[in-house]
Amino acid sequence: MSELRITDTNSANDSKGRAFGLEGNDFIFVLIAGVAALGLYLLLNVALHVSMAGALTLALPAPAVTLAWVLGLRHNKPAGYAEDWFDQKFNGEGFSFASRGQPIFPAPPKPASTSASPFRHA
Repeated sequence: MSELRITDTNSANDSKGRAFGLEGNDFIFVLIAGVAALGLYLLLNVALHVSMAGALTLALPAPAVTLAWVLGLRHNKPAGYAEDWFDQKFNGEGFSFASRGQPIFPAPPKPASTSASPFRHA
């Protein structure tokens, strides 16, 4: 047993790598949005003869929104953070206790009726 060697490894801490300052494959989303925006700009400006300002106005929101999503909800965040954030915003508490949705206890008393019959007698 004394010839058995124990070596520490970091196999569980492997990184997915970095590209353009973004962890893992996050840069692919921004890259695809940029290529799509460039294609849309060329289509609008060259083929459809839209002005440069108009074509840029229509093409630039796609990479800007994608970059904001990657930097705000994926960059330096734990896995599944973006999905959990959207789930919290759109589904609320889910099956957990929602204090503001609970009825007030005890319920307020109902107003007393003045006549025994719900119909008016003339």
